[in-house]
Formats: sequence, C-alpha cells, structure tokens
Amino acid sequence: MKKVQKHDRISVITNILTNNPNKIFTLTHFCNLFNCAKSTISEDLDIIREIFTNYEIGTIETISGAAGGVYYNPLMSKEQMENFTKELCEHINASERIIPGGYIYTNDLLYTPSISKNIGIALASLFKDVEIDYVITVETKGIPIALMTAMVLNKPMIVVRNQSKLTDGTVIHMNYITNSNHRIKTMCLSTRAIKKGSKVLFIDDFMKGGGTAKGICDLMQEFESEVVGVGVLMATKQPEEKVYNDFKTLLWLDDVDEITREVDIYPGI
Repeated sequence: MKKVQKHDRISVITNILTNNPNKIFTLTHFCNLFNCAKSTISEDLDIIREIFTNYEIGTIETISGAAGGVYYNPLMSKEQMENFTKELCEHINASERIIPGGYIYTNDLLYTPSISKNIGIALASLFKDVEIDYVITVETKGIPIALMTAMVLNKPMIVVRNQSKLTDGTVIHMNYITNSNHRIKTMCLSTRAIKKGSKVLFIDDFMKGGGTAKGICDLMQEFESEVVGVGVLMATKQPEEKVYNDFKTLLWLDDVDEITREVDIYPGI
C-alpha cells in the first residue's frame, strides 16, 4: 500500500469519527487502515482535536489503556444550546403553525433531518453525565428525535407501541392515563426488546401533564428496569404540577392564543 498523505488521513479519520459519534476506535484500527505508526495517528488526532475545539463542532476524546481508543463527542456547549433553542422558538412562533384546538404544527421540523439531528444532539447534551443502556420513545412523533438522540449517544433505540404486532412475539401491555385529556390509552413492548436491569432514557416530542412519561416508568418496572432520565422537545407550563416532574425540556410553551394567533414559547435551557 502506498503512503497516505497527512491531509488524506485527517479527512478519512474525521469522516469515520463524525459518522460514528461516541463509538470508540482504537489507534490500531487507524494504523492498520493507513499502514502507519501510532505516533503518526496521534499527531493526526491532535490536529483534528484542535480544529474541532477552535470551531466548536464537538470534541475528540481519548481513552487511555489497553481497552482505550478515541471517539467523537458531538455534544453542544451551553451557548450553542441557547442559540439553537432560540432558533427553534423563532421557527415555532408563527401564526400559521396554530391549528384548531390550540395545537402547534411541528411535523415539518421533527421530520427535517438537519433539525431533528440537532434536536437529538441538544437532548443528548442534557444527559451527557447519565449512564444509560437504551433510548426509548413512544410512537410516532417522538421517533425522529429519539433516533437522533440514540445515534449521538451510540445507544440502541426502543419504540413503545400502542398496538402489538405479530413480529413482536410476547409483549407486555399496560394501560395509562394521559393527563392532557384524561383518556385511558395502552402501551406495549416486546419482552425481547430490553434486558432486565437496564437504564433507559425516555425521549418525546411533547409533554403536557406527564402521563406518558409516568406510563413509561411504570412499564419499565415490569421489565425490572429504570428510567434514569426524561427529555422532551417541548413542555407546557400548565399544569405546573405534572404527574411526572423530573424531566428536562428544550422549550417551554406558555400559551397558544387562537384569537390573536400568537404563540408564547421560550427556551428551556
């Protein structure tokens, strides 16, 4: 194999790391890829690390020891999260987004990859110090941002359904009460989906009364597992006392006025 130039190595290493956030790669992996010494790869990583730091596009982290390596951490700084949530508020605070019933149309944001990816990075940043095994969500609107959060954290994602499928095998069903309209709904999850004793992070697009989050916590108890964090894109200020209060949100929704066509929304960071 011919000698690979430094700029080519740096480009390829950067591509590999950024496409696999929080996945650890050994230096030996890159040495074999480029047929070069570890000292050469270390120098390349120092350059990449400095670039990422200077332009605030995440960090390159190194783990020492025999089982160590290097990984890309794309988490946002507090200032970046503040700027991003302000941008989200500007997107959402538009009269044409108000639909009958005082709801806000957000599907276009949730299903735009560039936006949902940044939402996932921001939500993952809120739980950067929490040890988790799975990211969990409920169908369907929370799926895009939960998937992006799982990708950032390099963890598998689980979708809780409201109806079981034949391909799920044996499932556990649970009834829960939604505090937004006090309706009884059902959630279910395959017994194969999660290992006993797991720690899960629940991600959703919206919270009003906290009924869904409470339902997820109850469901996880059936799996002898624990919800160690709840993160949502948007939460309402009312009711102030929710059935589940231990959560973090990127945005607070105070009011939607259908008459004046105004949305009172602000960052939760």
